[in-house]
Amino acid sequence: MPTLAMNEMTTYRWSFEQDVERYLAAGIAKIGVWRPKLSDYGEVAGIDLLSGVELGVSSLHWAGGFTGSDGRNYAESLNDACDAIRIAAELQADCLLVHSGARGGHTRNHARRLLQTALSELLDVARDAQVPLVLEPMPRESAAQWTFLHTLGETLELVEEMGSPWLKIAFDTYHLGHDWEALEMTPALASQIALVQLADAVGPPTDEQDRFPLGRGRLPLEDIINRLRSAGYAGAFEVELMGPEIEASEYHSLLIQTRAAFADLTALTATS
Repeated sequence: MPTLAMNEMTTYRWSFEQDVERYLAAGIAKIGVWRPKLSDYGEVAGIDLLSGVELGVSSLHWAGGFTGSDGRNYAESLNDACDAIRIAAELQADCLLVHSGARGGHTRNHARRLLQTALSELLDVARDAQVPLVLEPMPRESAAQWTFLHTLGETLELVEEMGSPWLKIAFDTYHLGHDWEALEMTPALASQIALVQLADAVGPPTDEQDRFPLGRGRLPLEDIINRLRSAGYAGAFEVELMGPEIEASEYHSLLIQTRAAFADLTALTATS
C-alpha cells in the first residue's frame, strides 16, 4: 500500500505536538518534519515524542543556502546542514531536503561549484548517518529565492555527477506537475526519487505558492502517481499544502479530505 505523509507546513497554525497527535488521529502514516516547529517544541523532546508513537518521518525540512542568499555565510550553512543530518538520523527520517540557495550575484558556474563542494562534504556525513540528501528542482517563477536548480533534467545531471547513492531527488507536483517533459521523465527516474510531494493547483506555479487540496485543482495527480508506482517508486507521498485556499481551511477537515482523496487516487492507480 502507498504511504501517505503530511508535511507540517500544511498545518501551519498547529504546534509540533498538535501535528503529531492529530496526524495520528487522522490515520496519517508519516510526518514531514519542519525544523522551526521541532525547534520550538525542543529537538530532544520532539525526538522522544516521535519515538513513542506509530508515526514515521518521511522527511526533515530543510538544510542548505550554500550560496549565501539567506544571509548566512558558507561555513554557517554547512555546519547547519551537518546538524540537520544529525537530527534527521535521530528522527529516523527517510530523507533530508536540501535547497541550494538562490543564484544571487554569483555566476551560474560559481553557484553550482558552491553546491557541489558542500555536497561533497555532506554526503560523507549523510552516508555515516544513513540519511539520504534530497535535491528539489523548482521553477524559477516559483522558487528563485530557494534554488538555482529549476528543472528535473539539470537536477538529475548534478545527482549523476556527484555519483553517490545518498543523493536523490524530490518530485513536487506543484512545481513540476505542469511540466510535461518532467512527467515523461518520471518512469525512468523512479529509482532516483526519494520523496514525492503532492499538491494540486489550478494554474502554473507562482511565488505565492497557491496550492490546492488533492483533487481540487487541475493537475494530473492520478497519472503522476500511476507513473511513479508503476516504475517502482515505493517511498512516501508527502502532502505539502499552503496558500490562500489552505490558510482558510479547517485543518481537521483538510486531513480527512486529504486521506479520502489519496485513497481514491491510489485505488484508481492500483486498478489502472
